Parts: sequence; structure tokens; C-alpha cells
Amino acid sequence: MKTLLLLPVLLLAALVALLTGPASAGPSAPPAERPVIVEVEGDKANGFGIHHADGSAIFPPTDSEAAAECSEYDTRLARVRCRVEVRTWYRDLGDLQRSLAWVRAHE
Repeated sequence: MKTLLLLPVLLLAALVALLTGPASAGPSAPPAERPVIVEVEGDKANGFGIHHADGSAIFPPTDSEAAAECSEYDTRLARVRCRVEVRTWYRDLGDLQRSLAWVRAHE
């Protein structure tokens, strides 16, 4: 479940990196706690691979595995909240994957 909690942070870091680009006035390398995403492969049914500029990668669980983890919560509200977060994260990963492909096609 910790991997799922990192997804919003990673998505935000990737979007900031794409928007600011190399011409930004900030430091040339992002802070270590927010690595730049350079590739997203896979899909929600078979699992995503998220690759960073520093060579590291993470592989979040598939959407069905994440949804199964949600069923372990005690209250119905917590289970529903978890499922909504899972759907949102995987939708956002798909959007990020398409965005990265678009950027590469227009470089």
C-alpha cells in the first residue's frame, strides 16, 4: 500500500518536470525525494512500470491487486475511499503515459 501512496507525489513531480523543462531557473537536478519520471510502461490490468531519470524504477501492483488490498480495510467508507484513490491513480498513470509519449513525439 505504501507504493500507492507514492503515486500522487511521483505524478506531481513528473508534471512539474514536464512543465518547467530544462529552461527553468531552478536547480538542474530534482531533489532525491522527488525523482523525475522518464517512462511509464504497461497498463492497469497487467501492471505499470515507472522509470526514473536516475535509473531507478518502481512497479506498483495491478489495479486488481490494489483493489484487493482495499477490501482489507475495516470500514465501508475506508474501502470505498481506497477504491476511488486506486482508480484515480491508475487513470493518472495512463494520462502520464500518454503525455510522455506525446512529448517524445514532439521533441
